[in-house]
Amino acid sequence: MCRAVLARLAPAVPVVDLTHGVPRGDVVAGAVTLADCVAHLPAGVSLAVVDPGVGTDRAAVILRAELRGEPHWFVGPGNGLLAPAVAACGGASSAWVLPAPADLSATFHGRDVFAPAAARLATGADPAAFAEPLDPRALRPLSLPRAAVGPDRLRAEVLLVDAFGNLSLAAGPADLRGAGLHLGDHLTVRATVPAGGGGTGQDALVVRTFADVTPGRLLVHVDAAGRVAVAVNGGSAAERLGAGRGTQLTLARPGGAASDAL
Repeated sequence: MCRAVLARLAPAVPVVDLTHGVPRGDVVAGAVTLADCVAHLPAGVSLAVVDPGVGTDRAAVILRAELRGEPHWFVGPGNGLLAPAVAACGGASSAWVLPAPADLSATFHGRDVFAPAAARLATGADPAAFAEPLDPRALRPLSLPRAAVGPDRLRAEVLLVDAFGNLSLAAGPADLRGAGLHLGDHLTVRATVPAGGGGTGQDALVVRTFADVTPGRLLVHVDAAGRVAVAVNGGSAAERLGAGRGTQLTLARPGGAASDAL
């Protein structure tokens, strides 16, 4: 329906689907996914809808930022979903709040609010003509998890799980270096189960790419988004470790993963 609205109101504007794979209602996963795409986006409008608070008093917003010296618009709920992507552009230079139309559905603002606004922006409309100005400093931030780093170990939350079962963590190369973990190191990877404690530790190798280990082997690498990731060559790390979005993983040198203390 959102695509239908775009086709009706902006028929000449090309539409690129970045993903429909964000877990339902997972604002953090949606925000991280959009931010990962920013560097590769053309000038234009990004429409993002992960909106578990639809129908509440959360704002519907338009944000303007600069992307490679050109204006880029972000349209979506004001629940923090857009914040990391806008921050990746250097922050919002302007912002607006979208009013509720008279025929608004209580539960489908993607169709009734966000898609029409995105179409108007894509066809050159001035947001001041259909939205109210908002101080960008009033925008709701999004708190993203951070890795805990200690000698020979780090613990980080799974931010994204892709269709292959690769686990992208809230940790970067600097966190690996800070823990003293490097290419070629053998690690024990363990998922913290929801009831507390940890699952069975599994051996992994820190490598550059999947083919650096034999098929079926667990590996740790830096993924295309620049985050530390855990994967299985030809398999699913999510299945292997029983991990999903929000799971805490501990990566440590063998013999040092028995405790979560950092």
